[in-house]
Amino acid sequence: MNDSDADARELVRLLKGIPAKINLIPFNPWPGAAYECSSWERIERFSEIVFRAGYASPVRTPRGRDILAACGQLKSETEKLSARARMMAAEEPVAQA
Repeated sequence: MNDSDADARELVRLLKGIPAKINLIPFNPWPGAAYECSSWERIERFSEIVFRAGYASPVRTPRGRDILAACGQLKSETEKLSARARMMAAEEPVAQA
């Protein structure tokens, strides 16, 4: 969504004169996610543009995707469980005295 060549150049423009290291973290999809991870070629191209402008831009290695434990995935699953618990609680009959 924000990994085009133009996005990389805009990032470099915004950072001009500011010492920085840009950690690139590939998106970690989960079932039902509205987004998907960019191709490796797209990620490398973005990194290359940023690197050539003088900024370190390492790409973090995705880990835990296979068990939905990668960055952002656990929180998403927890929110789903929380929402499910709230819904179930709302459906329970209210005990009357």
